[in-house]
Amino acid sequence: MDKLKSVLSGEEARREDRTVLESINEASTLGWGTRLKGFIACFVVGAACTVLGVCVLFLPRIGLTLFIVFYTFGNICALGSTMFLMGPVKQLKRMCDKTRALATTIMFTCLVLTLCAAFWWKNFGLALLFCILQVLSFTWYSLSYIPCVREAIMRMVAMCLK
Repeated sequence: MDKLKSVLSGEEARREDRTVLESINEASTLGWGTRLKGFIACFVVGAACTVLGVCVLFLPRIGLTLFIVFYTFGNICALGSTMFLMGPVKQLKRMCDKTRALATTIMFTCLVLTLCAAFWWKNFGLALLFCILQVLSFTWYSLSYIPCVREAIMRMVAMCLK
């Protein structure tokens, strides 16, 4: 019956003219309470994975591998948690803004290179280096959402280096 109403009212024609991103955005409209619950759940899973990764770091033979997997998955969950607050389309658009594009690229590159170094290249020193770069790039990316903070940090570092 709803389909018939939308066809007769002309709403169906407007639906077909939408872009893919508009369709995804419409499909992902959640209430504020649901968004907040999704954010908290995803963030808690990410934080738990990160803490669990640190806890298993000192296990013999497999500790470093488990740390890398849990830590990387934790960062992905933490990043995904913000998609609940803003919505996936808005989050992806903001990630590609000119102020965040470089930080986003470095962050995702470090996530992929960490896993490559651990599983494909079997170089754990390099994997730990990429984990450290994950922390730095994720922090730099997160600071881009707070106005003027990155510029203030750059000025402070420049003053310290003089």
